[in-house]
Amino acid sequence: MVAELVFKELSFKIYGGLFAVHNELTRYCKEKQYGDLLEKKFKELGIPYKREVKIGNTGNIADFIVEDKIVLELKAKPVIIKDDYYQLQRYLQSLNLKLGLLINFRSKYL
Repeated sequence: MVAELVFKELSFKIYGGLFAVHNELTRYCKEKQYGDLLEKKFKELGIPYKREVKIGNTGNIADFIVEDKIVLELKAKPVIIKDDYYQLQRYLQSLNLKLGLLINFRSKYL
C-alpha cells in the first residue's frame, strides 16, 4: 500500500521557496530574516499565505499558514527538539489542519 502525500503540489511549491531562501541567506541569519524573504518568495510564486497568525486565545503565533491548509513553522537554531515538534502538533490540532512543516534553516540538511 502506497501512502498518498498530503497537498503534494502545494508542498513542492513551498519547498521551492524554502530552498530559494536558504540558498540566498545560507545558515546564519535570524528567523525573522528567513520569514521576511520567504514572504517575498511566496508573493513571487503566487502562493496565498497568512503570516504570524494568532492561534485562538493561546498566545501562540504560527509563522505561516499557507492556503489555509498547511502550517509552516520556521526555526533558526542548531537543533530541533521535541518541544518544537509538539508546538507544531498543537497548532495543527487547534487549527484542525492536516499538514505542518517544521523548517530549521540552521540545519545543514535543508
